[in-house]
Amino acid sequence: MKKFGLLIIGAISALVLLGNVGPVIGLAISLVIMYFAFKGFMKTDSTAKKVMWAVIGLIALAASASNVPAIIGIAAAYVLYVVYKKWNSTKETVVKEDSDPFTNFERQWSELKKEY
Repeated sequence: MKKFGLLIIGAISALVLLGNVGPVIGLAISLVIMYFAFKGFMKTDSTAKKVMWAVIGLIALAASASNVPAIIGIAAAYVLYVVYKKWNSTKETVVKEDSDPFTNFERQWSELKKEY
């Protein structure tokens, strides 16, 4: 039943991600342009070039603000990643030596004997 729930959640998040691929790509491109505009703004000493880089940066900022649905797509990609990790994880049914109560008792008893 757990695998079925993971399958449903994974399918829904995959569909949401596919629906938001365009805005995610647009957000990535606008963030790259904004990064290079900031770098160009910080490098230049000319006032005219600073104004040009600031205008380019503001245009890229407006473009990235218009791609707000990309955040939903990024969240869907993260949910898909978590579902993938949960799907591939296996539970260990073997009792570990440390979780065995008798082994812990014996170890603690021997530690108490050493102290006194």
